Amino acid sequence: MGGPSQGKPPVSRAVESAFTKVWGDEHVVALIALKVETAEADNVATEVARFTEVDDVFLVTGDTDIFLKVRFPHYEELKEFVLHRLPAVKGIRETKTLLVVTAYKEGGEAHRA
Repeated sequence: MGGPSQGKPPVSRAVESAFTKVWGDEHVVALIALKVETAEADNVATEVARFTEVDDVFLVTGDTDIFLKVRFPHYEELKEFVLHRLPAVKGIRETKTLLVVTAYKEGGEAHRA
C-alpha cells in the first residue's frame, strides 16, 4: 500500500479483493515502513505510537526511517488506517505496508513451524 505522496490508488481492485478474500475476517498483522521528513522523525514516531493498533515503533537506519508493527481484527481496519488515519500524521512522506503471512516467533515466543 502506497503513501500519501504517490497520488495513485494504493492497490488495484483485484489485489484488494484478493486481500479481502484471504484476510477479510481474520486477524491481520502488518509491518509499515515510513519515510518521513527528517526534522519530523521524533514527532512522527511519538504520534504514531499513540494509535492503539500500533504494537511497536522503531526509528531505523537505511532507506526507511520508521517501522511500525500494527495489529487489526480485520483487513478493512488496516485499510482504513493506512488510507485515512496514518496520512493525517504530519511529516510522513511515504508508506509501504507489508502483510505478515506467518509469524514463526513473536513477542519472544515461538509459533508453529
